[in-house]
Amino acid sequence: MPASRPELSLVPRPRKASPRPGRFVLDRDTRVRALPGAEAAAELLRTLLGPATGLPLAPAADGRVVLALDPQLGGLGDEGYGLTVGPQALLLRAARPTGLLRGVQTIRQLLPPEALSGGARAGSWELPCAEISDVPRHSWRGAMLDVARHFQPVSYLRRYVDLLAFHKLNTLHLHLTDDQGWRMPVDAFPRLTSVGGHRAQSLADGVPHSGAYTKQELRDLVTHAAASGVTVVPEIEMPGHVRAALAAYPELGNRPGRSLDVWTRWGVCDTVLGVHEQVFDFCRTVLDEVMDVFPSPYIHIGGEECPTTEWENSPAARARAAAEGLAGPRALHGWFMGRIGSFLVERGRRPTGWAETGTELPLDFTVMTWREPAHARAAARRGHQVVSAHHRTTYLDYAQSTDPAEPHAQPGAPVGLHTVYADEPVPEDWEAGEAAQILGTQAQLWTEYVTTPDRIEYLSYPRLCALADRAWSGDGRDWTGFVERLRHHTARLDALGVPYRPLTPRSLMTASAGTAPTPDSSSPTTVPERNTP
Repeated sequence: MPASRPELSLVPRPRKASPRPGRFVLDRDTRVRALPGAEAAAELLRTLLGPATGLPLAPAADGRVVLALDPQLGGLGDEGYGLTVGPQALLLRAARPTGLLRGVQTIRQLLPPEALSGGARAGSWELPCAEISDVPRHSWRGAMLDVARHFQPVSYLRRYVDLLAFHKLNTLHLHLTDDQGWRMPVDAFPRLTSVGGHRAQSLADGVPHSGAYTKQELRDLVTHAAASGVTVVPEIEMPGHVRAALAAYPELGNRPGRSLDVWTRWGVCDTVLGVHEQVFDFCRTVLDEVMDVFPSPYIHIGGEECPTTEWENSPAARARAAAEGLAGPRALHGWFMGRIGSFLVERGRRPTGWAETGTELPLDFTVMTWREPAHARAAARRGHQVVSAHHRTTYLDYAQSTDPAEPHAQPGAPVGLHTVYADEPVPEDWEAGEAAQILGTQAQLWTEYVTTPDRIEYLSYPRLCALADRAWSGDGRDWTGFVERLRHHTARLDALGVPYRPLTPRSLMTASAGTAPTPDSSSPTTVPERNTP
């Protein structure tokens, strides 16, 4: 895209974008025509642009802004779209309604950044004329936000979703439960939030922390996200990462009569669910209520970092392993995940879990591989659907550099902007069948060291822009072009009030041929646990 047309410096980069002569003017007389099936996209356009631009964009049969579904564009898939901006009219077409939603975000980026700020002004707004044909490379383009360790109000989750949609990210993976907190209300087990939603302190800071959502808040969040084409995938951890649940209901554990607190530390806790039938009744009841709130086809049940010491020391667990014909208590993990996975499959959902090797979860699981890039290929070869989430390229709770002035983040080698941009979920040497199993990629932000929305956004941006560009556009080789587009895109982030790491020579460092890795692209010598330093 030519540098002389900075308004075409879109993030993520469209598949094809050609500038055309002229400008299209939006003013108070501009009307919107939504053909059948395009009504939701027209409403989104109005909702997003109306308050910010001060323009009504009223519906009309003769509107100069036209949104239409066109079955002949089937080659663009579920999310692709075509956008034609001419001096006299704007036409947005797609084969599916979600494609129109993606095109609406492109229209927003084509407007001057001031049109995003919410400060309405009188007069008119101009868009550059252009012809755009766009389709994403990956179907899963996500971001995981951990609200179990530090609760965030639902009002912020709505803003978080809006920023994802603006960058054409389509999945919010909401991490709702862990050792340090339980945020999802369950009618059958009220102590999960009344007890499990509170902890005495975080990392020895002496400050109590608590919070939980209502079901209506979560349902409204799902509805709000769906209006922008974002799916909310809930995560309910089991059989490990359950200290908060066991604090509320200790009978679900392996030592009857034990009293536990909600964990105040960071790392892998060795308390896990028992394997008696009461536990499975609990899990099924919880997941039934989760599925009632979240219509997502994917239900994430964690499954990783599950120490087996308690099972090995429990006569009841050892007896259960023997009764099930398992080799020993360690094999209870796969058996447990298989039972819960089958339960979700029976209800028409797709069980999803964190894979520590790529080969340990039942085959009906969609897996998120996070430890090593090779694990994604191992899972794909085994037949799993895979979301690539390698911690050295997608964990945004790691610092962005070694600069001591950077806000505190999870200890460990930094993950720089270029490292995120250069990540390739499907390397070129993979076979076609392996590549076909990769759904996409997503970023992760664990919040033990991240307490506020401002900190969340500073750590997320502009690195999440880089991930969005890779996941949608699929080309990590044009670093210079991406940086040029990103420099223009920061004006949009400014207008949206997003705190982000400034684009400085240090933040744009990368490892070039014949040079040593910079601090922004260094790697640790050992792989940490998913949630530990």
